[in-house]
Amino acid sequence: MIDYGARLRIGMLVPSGNVIIEPQVNAMLPPGVALYATRLPLCGSSEAELLAMARNVDDAARLLAHANVGLIAFNCTAVSTYSKAMEADIERRIAAATGLRALMTSKAIVEALRTFKARKVVLLTPYIAEVNAREVKFLEGEGLEVLSETGLGLNTNTEMALLEPDVWTELGRKHRRNEADAYLVSCTAVRSAEVIDALEQELERPVVTSNQAIAWHCLRRGGINDKVRGFGALLREH
Repeated sequence: MIDYGARLRIGMLVPSGNVIIEPQVNAMLPPGVALYATRLPLCGSSEAELLAMARNVDDAARLLAHANVGLIAFNCTAVSTYSKAMEADIERRIAAATGLRALMTSKAIVEALRTFKARKVVLLTPYIAEVNAREVKFLEGEGLEVLSETGLGLNTNTEMALLEPDVWTELGRKHRRNEADAYLVSCTAVRSAEVIDALEQELERPVVTSNQAIAWHCLRRGGINDKVRGFGALLREH
């Protein structure tokens, strides 16, 4: 049976070079919910590229609205956590262009961590140092304490997508902190979804990932309260 999203159509703006978002988010959606995506130009993580991704967000959002989606998510962690001003500007422009609820990866992550009452977080990413530094500043601005931050120094979506899922298991194990309330595997372009359950079991803490958080955020904001197994406590219990 083909699922066309009779209960909810999720519109999503994604980086053009990202081949991970659609497979992961689709796997996390319950029956009756479908994902419709439009791409914005972004293959790397230089400051110029990140800023350019937001340039045509208005037109891209309007195209998604043609598909009668119920909401529109801007799904790029590095851009949405670039700054609070950037987050607010993109959110405002999507809503103004479409009249639809606009969701951001940044807000999904923060809300997910707050759902677990997490205050102290270990941050794991594939990013270059500059992107990590901006994300730490963003998270700290939301009242979170980043106990440690680790980036793998990768600069393109293609490199990030080639990382094996076990990389995140090993990284979580290596940077385990007993005082951590949660672990954040940040980036929509990495294969982290496959190991969320195993990581939570080993670390004995919630694990939040970018695509898991945005899928959960879209479902709950879209009025879908189904619990989904296989991708951590966030979707399974909340």
